[in-house]
Amino acid sequence: MPELDEKAGSAVQYIQRLCGLDIRYGVILGSGLGSVADLVGNPLVIPYNKIPGFPVPTVEGHKGNLVMGRLGGVDVAVMQGRYHYYEGYYMKEVTMPVRVLSGLGVHTLIVTNASGGIRPDLNPGDILSVTDHINMMGVNPLVGMDEKGGFTRYVDMTCAYDAGLVELVMEVSGKAGVACKRGVIAAVPGPCYETPAEVRMLGMMGADAVCMSTVPEVIMARYMGMKVAGLSLVTNRAAGLSVSGPSHAEVLDTARRFHEGFSRLVAGLLERLGG
Repeated sequence: MPELDEKAGSAVQYIQRLCGLDIRYGVILGSGLGSVADLVGNPLVIPYNKIPGFPVPTVEGHKGNLVMGRLGGVDVAVMQGRYHYYEGYYMKEVTMPVRVLSGLGVHTLIVTNASGGIRPDLNPGDILSVTDHINMMGVNPLVGMDEKGGFTRYVDMTCAYDAGLVELVMEVSGKAGVACKRGVIAAVPGPCYETPAEVRMLGMMGADAVCMSTVPEVIMARYMGMKVAGLSLVTNRAAGLSVSGPSHAEVLDTARRFHEGFSRLVAGLLERLGG
């Protein structure tokens, strides 16, 4: 594991003083998906504003808690909400929780988000097992990262999303009765939604859905040596593909309506990983 900077190291020490669990699995929950954390047994809930160096999310649908306990039969650290680049944070701040999770012992990370569907067969409520991504954010969280301890900033992203985990997600979703498809996500900086022309461009580039997060965290996770599974809940059709334009209210409403199946999928995936 690459060496942690002072802020991340302080956060790890603070959390370890409060929690003695043997954490190997981490989950980052996207917009409106925080209810997954409600399934954690015997939870230790640490608000982000209590953790040294952690910013506080400003977006509705992101509670801003680190929830630690048992889910799917394993000890897990669940980030109940994230903070985004568009909120005004630097990439090093956006991806700090990933470094902290690594410092706590996490070797497998499940990263989730809400997305706008681009591919014609994707509808609100569908879940993507993410196979790859396109970084359209114009920034990279590894800019300025060091190479101490034999680790390299020149991270191979050929298999950013572990192929075995992609297939495991598909297997677990079938048993959980959840509609899941494979797909590629594109990440844009936000906060405004894409124009119809931008959506057409992303589709031609190979994106099946578009989001405003996830990619920076995945890049940092790969730098830290983690395996990554990506889950994207399609909450709306992207701009120009439906009668009405996208809105955050629609995102949160769709996440609320489909949260039970999404939660079953995350819990089932952790159960298989732990087993």
